[in-house]
Amino acid sequence: MIMDFLNNITNSEEYSIIVIKVFIAVFVTVLCSLIASKAINTISKKAGKTNNLWDDALVYALHKPVRFLIWLVGLSVAAEISFSDKNTGLIEYIVPMREIGVIFALTWFALRFIKSVEKNILKEDAQHNIKLDKTTAGAVAKLLRISVIITSILIAMQTLGFSISGVLAFGGIGGMAVALAAKDMLANFFGALMIYFDKPFKVGDWVRSPDRSIEGTVEDIGWRRTMIRTFDKRPLYVPNSAFTTITVENPSRMTNRRINETFGVRYDDINQVNKITADVQAMLKNHNEIDTSQTLMVHLDKFSESSVDFFIYTFTKTTDWVTFHGIKQDILLKIADIIEKNGAQCAFPTRTLHMVDNAE
Repeated sequence: MIMDFLNNITNSEEYSIIVIKVFIAVFVTVLCSLIASKAINTISKKAGKTNNLWDDALVYALHKPVRFLIWLVGLSVAAEISFSDKNTGLIEYIVPMREIGVIFALTWFALRFIKSVEKNILKEDAQHNIKLDKTTAGAVAKLLRISVIITSILIAMQTLGFSISGVLAFGGIGGMAVALAAKDMLANFFGALMIYFDKPFKVGDWVRSPDRSIEGTVEDIGWRRTMIRTFDKRPLYVPNSAFTTITVENPSRMTNRRINETFGVRYDDINQVNKITADVQAMLKNHNEIDTSQTLMVHLDKFSESSVDFFIYTFTKTTDWVTFHGIKQDILLKIADIIEKNGAQCAFPTRTLHMVDNAE
C-alpha cells in the first residue's frame, strides 16, 4: 500500500510541478535573505564611518525587519503554491496574514528606528558635551512609540475587516468606563505630561519637597512614576500625580550657593570689630570664588550674652556641593586668621562674677 502511494506521488506530474515551485520559492527566499543581510552589513560599515546619526539608525532599524519581511513573503508565496489546488479553506487566510505580517514588520522597523535615534542622540550628547534635555528626548520617543503602536493596531484591524469608526466609537464609551476604573493611573499619566511639558526637573536633577520626605537625584521619569535615588542610595518611587499637589524644589538649577555665617568675638575686643569686618569684607571681595555681583554683606549683628556677633552673607560662583564646602572652609579659616591678626579672639560662653565688698 505504501509503495502504491509513493508511485502515485512519483508519477504525478502536477505534484512534481508544485514541489518544484515551492522549492524555487524557498530557494529564492533564502537567497534574497542572504543578499539583503550582506548588503545591510556592508552599508552599516560605511554608515559607521560617517558623522550622520540618521543613517546609522536607519541601517540598524532595517536589519531584522527586512529579513523577516523577506521570509514572510517567501513562505506565504510557497504556502499559496502548496494550497492552490486544495479546497482546504486555508488559502483565503494567507493573504490577510501576509498583510498583517507586513504591518508588523513596518511597525517593528519604526520602533527600532525611534529607539536607535534616541540612543544615538543621547550618545552624541555625551561625546560632544551638548546640553540636551534627556527627559524631553525620552518623552518624545515614548509618544512616538505609542503613536506607532496605536496606528499599527488600527490599520491591522482595518485589514482584518473591522470597522475603524465602530472601534473608535466603542473606545469612546469604553474609555469613560476605563477612566473611572483607573483614575489613579490616568492621574499619574497626566502628572507625567505635566513634568514633560513644564519641566520642573529632569533626569539627573537633585530635587526635594518640603511637603513630603522626598529628596534625591532623579534617575527615571516614567508614565506612572518617577524614580528618585535618595542620598543614602535607596530608590524612591513617587507617583507622578503627587507632583501636581506638592511643592518641588530643584536645587540643581540654583545659580549660586550662599554662605551665611555668624562669628562672635569677645567683649574685650569690641574696639576691633569695625576693623575686623572691614578686613573680612575686603577678603571676600578679592576672593576668586566669590561672586561679587551678588549680595555681599559683613556687618555687626548683635550683642550676645558672651560675644559681640558679626555675620557674613555672600555667594560662591560654584553650585557644586563638594567644591562649595571646600571654598567655605577656606573662607572660614581666613576669617579666623583676620580675627587673630587684629589681636582679637573668638568668643566662647563665659560668665563674669562681680563680688561686692560688704565689709563694715
